[in-house]
Amino acid sequence: MTGPLSDSDLDDLIDGDLDLDASPAPQRAEAPQGPDLSFFGKIPVNVTLEVASTEVSLQQLMEVDAASVIVLDKLAGEPLDVKVNGALFAKAEVVVMNGNYGLRVLELCGNGLDGLKP
Repeated sequence: MTGPLSDSDLDDLIDGDLDLDASPAPQRAEAPQGPDLSFFGKIPVNVTLEVASTEVSLQQLMEVDAASVIVLDKLAGEPLDVKVNGALFAKAEVVVMNGNYGLRVLELCGNGLDGLKP
């Protein structure tokens, strides 16, 4: 039954005489299925971890030797940038698991795959 109920319909409902199953139940439309993107999950991408950066002159770079220290633009303890094919993907911290370095993702950046466009 659709629409407002009349007084007699309300009385029948209260008395239990109204047949609610008289009209067929509406059919649910199946949710439209998007394209199968599982193929794209097999495409390799290059994931890099960027600790920090700085700008130096060519003269300063030519003076670098084995004992040199180059000061970077990120404070110790700040999250590091995870880049996929050169585009910022996430912020992370370095962890050690079973003797190997790993990344603990702290924050995703961008809008999914759209955020990966350089």
